[in-house]
Parts: sequence; C-alpha cells; structure tokens
Amino acid sequence: MSRGPDPDRYVAQLASAQTLAPCTVISGDEILLATEAGDALRAAAARLGCSERTRLVMDARGDWSAVLAATQNTSLFGDLRLLEISLPTGKPGKAGGETLQRLAALAREGRLPDVRIVVHLPGLDRATQQSKWAQALRQAALWVDVPTVGREALPAWIAARLARQGQDMAREALEWVADKVEGNLLAAHQEVQKLGLLHPPGPISLEQVQAAVLNVARYNVFDLRDAMLLGRAERALSVLEGLRAEGEALLLVLWAVGEEIRILGRLSEAQRARQGIDALLRKHRLFGPRERLARQALDRVPPGAWPAAVRHVQEIDCLIKGVPVAGRLSDPWDELARLVMRIAVAGAPRP
Repeated sequence: MSRGPDPDRYVAQLASAQTLAPCTVISGDEILLATEAGDALRAAAARLGCSERTRLVMDARGDWSAVLAATQNTSLFGDLRLLEISLPTGKPGKAGGETLQRLAALAREGRLPDVRIVVHLPGLDRATQQSKWAQALRQAALWVDVPTVGREALPAWIAARLARQGQDMAREALEWVADKVEGNLLAAHQEVQKLGLLHPPGPISLEQVQAAVLNVARYNVFDLRDAMLLGRAERALSVLEGLRAEGEALLLVLWAVGEEIRILGRLSEAQRARQGIDALLRKHRLFGPRERLARQALDRVPPGAWPAAVRHVQEIDCLIKGVPVAGRLSDPWDELARLVMRIAVAGAPRP
C-alpha cells in the first residue's frame, strides 16, 4: 500500500471510515500524535464491530510465536478482532523480523479476513527502514508517519489546534506559548485545552494567554526534570507527589522524564564512543540552562545507568496502558518515582 496520510488527516478520516486496512503501521516519536492516531483507530474498530482486542508489547527477546498464535484465535461470534503489536525499541530481532514479514504477507494476501493488525513503532533510523521486515510492512500496510513537531513549526501547530476550538491568537502570542512549553507538544496541547475551557470562541489576546498559562499549578514537569538531573532526590520526589496530587496527566509526566533520559542516553553513548556531543546537543535543542543540566547529569550518572533507565521508561509506558511488567510495581506513578530516583541518586556517594 502507499504511505498513509499525516496523523491529523488520518484521525479525521477514521471518524467516518466504513472499513479498516488489513494492516496499519503508526510510526513516530511524537507521543501525543501517535496516541491520538491509535485511539482514533481503536474507536473506529469498535464502531465497526470489532469486539475483541489483543495487545502485545514485543522486543528482540520476546516470544514472537505468540503474535502468530494471536492471529489464529477465532472469535466466538465471528466478529472482527484487533491485534496491536507495540515495538517500543524498533528492533524486533531475527525472529521478530521474520514474524513481521509473515504478518505482512498474510495481510497483503487477504488471509486474515477477521483480523485487523496494528503495529506501533518509534521513528525508524535509515538502516532499520531498509530492513526486510520494514520494507515488507511498507508494501503491505497503511503506513502513518508521525512527524516530530519542532520548535519552528510549533506556533503553526498551536494555531491549528486553536482553530478547532474556534479560537485564534496573534503570532506574538503563539510564539510566547511555544517558548513557555519549551517545544513540548504534550504541554502545548494542555495549554490549548486550557484556553478552550477559559475563553469562548474568537480571538485571544496576548494578555489573556499570559494570564492563563502563568496561572499554573504549584508544580510542573520541568521542575521535576531539573531536580532529577541535578541529583536533588528529595525535591524530585516532592515535585512528583505534587504533580500527582494536582491531577497532572501521567503520560505528560512520563514524557518529560522519559524524553530527557532518552536524549541523555544518546549523548552518553556518543561520549563512550569518544565522539563530540556538541552537535547532538544542538540537534536535540539543548541550549543554555538545559545544556548545563545535561552536561552535569552526564558527569554524575555512570554511563551504564542510561540504557537501563531507557528500558524502565518503556516498561512504565506499558504499565500506563494496562500491560503488566514482571518485576515492576502495579501502580505506574510508584514505578515512575523509582525511575526518577534511579537517575537522581546515581553516582551519589553511599552514606
């Protein structure tokens, strides 16, 4: 199949879709847009009579035979079934790659008439895009590429979301909001929703925007991120508990923490390979205070701690989605506290 539409158009199309593609791939690192696309697909599947859903989180070490087995289970009532495969690492391994190729062939040949397959992937690097399994999915599936909304594109994105609410604001106000959320799309989405609740349709002035955005809760996700990177464990836990008590979205908190950990993991790996990190800092838009925080954390935290922390982030994401993880607490908030402590106390001398 040809590449699918962008996530926003895909979500809009699903609202009135009468059929679903045999196989759909949602690929990208922008959590908000990927989540919206996945939610819209599940809602469309339910509307079209899909009564059963199986979700599997896989990696290179997983039992991929379970994936093929899930396609063979028959519905008691002959209804459509949804099979969702999440591959957070983007690396299925040999067995996983062969399984994905097999699924692509089955979908392309119409041999799974009562199953709709959804594959959730992160953004893939160039080498992975050329792999046999990725190419097979490209040919067989409706592929929805989730773009990264950079800082330069954020004002236009905010304007488009405001337009859905019948609101608009001047360029100066759009730039101000984009600066305040530091390029964080989830935070920008939250502010747009807040403006929709506080103001009626129509234009919103810069003063109104500033009053709404600055009238925030006592705690924010950036305070948590900074305390974690500075190694201020007590402060980090206090902020995390405050965010939880104030009803902050758990997905947003995990995004703020997890994105920083992923970036620092890449920087640490570059340092271990004796590569300069200046270009990577620029690529990930780490400037000024954020750059200083990143460098301090890299000096304090042992290099080997970052890969384990990245896996921890992925496991918490599974917990949030209702997928149990062996060795992890059932409450994702509690497990997030353990993750924050993993980084905050790393490298600290024992008492």
